[in-house]
Amino acid sequence: MTDETQQDAVDQQKADETKKKFREALERKKQQGDNRIAAAGAESPIHGVHGKAGGKRQFRRKSV
Repeated sequence: MTDETQQDAVDQQKADETKKKFREALERKKQQGDNRIAAAGAESPIHGVHGKAGGKRQFRRKSV
C-alpha cells in the first residue's frame, strides 16, 4: 500500500467511528423521547403562530 491509500483508510475509519457515535447518540435521544409525557391539562400559551406577521410589504429601489 502507498502512503496515500493508508491515509485514506485511516480517514475512513475515523469517519466510520464518528458516524457510529452519532447513530448511538440519536438512538439514545429517540429512546428518551418516547418516555416524555405532557403534563395533564397543560395547554400551550402560544396560539395562532401561523397568522399574518405584519403589514403590506414595501419595495424600494436601491439608490445609486
